[in-house]
Amino acid sequence: MPEQHIVAIANQKGGVGKTTTAVNLGTALAQAGHSTILVDLDPQGNASTGLGISGDQRDYTIYDLLTGEVDLQTAALETDIRNLRVVPSTSDLASADVQLSQALDRTRLLERQLSSAPAGTIILIDCPPALGLLTVNAMVAATSVLVPLQAEFYALEGLSQLLATVKQVRQGANPRLRINGILLTMSDYRNNLSQQVEADARETLGDLVYPTVIPRNVRVSEAPSHAQPVLIYDPSSKGSVAYRQFAAEFTARLNLQPENA
Repeated sequence: MPEQHIVAIANQKGGVGKTTTAVNLGTALAQAGHSTILVDLDPQGNASTGLGISGDQRDYTIYDLLTGEVDLQTAALETDIRNLRVVPSTSDLASADVQLSQALDRTRLLERQLSSAPAGTIILIDCPPALGLLTVNAMVAATSVLVPLQAEFYALEGLSQLLATVKQVRQGANPRLRINGILLTMSDYRNNLSQQVEADARETLGDLVYPTVIPRNVRVSEAPSHAQPVLIYDPSSKGSVAYRQFAAEFTARLNLQPENA
């Protein structure tokens, strides 16, 4: 049976390219033939919108999945991209931390629901920009954590808190959890600061930092307004090229072989 890969894409700091990475990595994996489910665990629902899922299509959401109202097969919607499904989110999820905190095994709600995923499916979880109950649920369910890190001054300071949370989850609820890697995003090589942040990250974190760096690119910024991943919106843009390179490194790190598309 193929090994299960559930990757939480997390950073408690907002605006670091987390959702953009989730959407475009999911797209690249699907285009390579891997059956992929993107779980939108952020109440803002931006990953759902970025994959073309309108509000009136979200009859069932991640909230319904967490509460056990529906199963994964029902909650995961087809997208326009072959092999890629999404469990959408809405603002209803914003109250989940309070409501779900009363549940038994409240940190294992997502793990229980994702266990029904077909063998060989890659699951990406787009976490909210906070280290609350939703993100902990993602880490308990996950096999690894991918951390998008913006190439800016305070990036490494915030990372230490996230890594401490990963360590706590590993020592408690999920011993299999590991760091998949750190992906540097929104880099501008015309800016000395971006170069310095990258150098500091590689010196501090070594091989955990992916070789590919995602550049600051206007096409990446434009794509969500067209409800498309940049890989679809402008496949030849610098952002698309970088995300395809990153996806190849990501699959190599997971020891995944290309599937038949």
